[in-house]
Amino acid sequence: MKIEKIETYILKDKLSKSFFFSQWEYSERCICVVKVTASDGTYGWGEGYGPASVLEAGIELLKPIVIGLNPLENEVVWNQMYRKTLDFARRGVLVASMSALDIAIWDLKGKILGLPVSTLLGGAHREQVKPYATGLYFTSHEDPSRDFDEEAKLYVSQGFKAIKMKVGLGIAEDVKNVKRMREVIGPDIDLMVDSNHAYTFREAVELSRKMEPYDIKWFEEPISPEFYEQYSDLRNRTSIPIAGGECEYLRFGFQQLIKNKSVDIIQPDICASGGLTEAKRIAALASANGVDVIPHTWGTSIGIHVALHFIANLESIPGRMKKPDFLMEYDQTENGLREKLTYPPIEMKDGMIDVPKRPGLGIDIDEEVLKRYAIPKGELKKTIL
Repeated sequence: MKIEKIETYILKDKLSKSFFFSQWEYSERCICVVKVTASDGTYGWGEGYGPASVLEAGIELLKPIVIGLNPLENEVVWNQMYRKTLDFARRGVLVASMSALDIAIWDLKGKILGLPVSTLLGGAHREQVKPYATGLYFTSHEDPSRDFDEEAKLYVSQGFKAIKMKVGLGIAEDVKNVKRMREVIGPDIDLMVDSNHAYTFREAVELSRKMEPYDIKWFEEPISPEFYEQYSDLRNRTSIPIAGGECEYLRFGFQQLIKNKSVDIIQPDICASGGLTEAKRIAALASANGVDVIPHTWGTSIGIHVALHFIANLESIPGRMKKPDFLMEYDQTENGLREKLTYPPIEMKDGMIDVPKRPGLGIDIDEEVLKRYAIPKGELKKTIL
């Protein structure tokens, strides 16, 4: 059994309405997905997190390394990609290109063996995962939070037990919005905030203290990801758990976060930080240091299914008779690539999503939808994250 063919697709979905957060604005979703086919015709799908055209170029660079290798020996494949690009790819988009290929190979391996990825990872400790709604982005420059009430009420009516909102407009406005959201969703639904590293250390300390009365489950990326020691200092100055790590790569980046005691929760994006092969190692590192793992997800439902299998395999430490729910990020912003590209569709029941039991990731691509969103090869591309 050998990997025989690797195909990339850049998919673009123009949004009906732009939205923004503390850093920039989205008017479209643009994502690179990859199909890896074995010599027997079996194939697997993966996706990368980052600028789509750059991801595609990275995959093209990695193709000669991967083609001809055995997809059942996925760790060998991963190590070949890593070692042959080590001098220029220890961080950044090429690691995300490796991630996309690694995920596709896990999907392929599962389909060859007739087993779900969670089983290949070592088994599913749980059959359901609790999704949290990622939304409450800003929609109007004149009144950024004007749609918050309606959107939050929608998530509550859909059965979400946890919601993450954006902050980063300034301390006074953020506190006003957080207070309002707690009033709207009530005391029993978890509320998280994400500033996308909008604040200085002193600002983050002030905002944290002013949000503490509103029972915030975590404060995500309060400050720029370079400042490991400031993250650690912030943790000691607030009762709100601190989360971060979507900008980290490989186990070595997460070792820095953990060694510096920077966060209570690490958030590796499996589609960027090294794929499932490396995510398993990152999880072991976190477990050994008593740090929670809640992966970042953003893209198509390929990435969501990757997270489902990964979270299903996470150990519950400490063990106890009544096991805690494990959270998964479930983006709710407009995204046809998430809703239409794969089948069967994701279904949430009673605030939970079942871990797929079908082979591989448990999904396949709708080829007609793929054609509809794919940018023709060679066309000038303007891509965003």
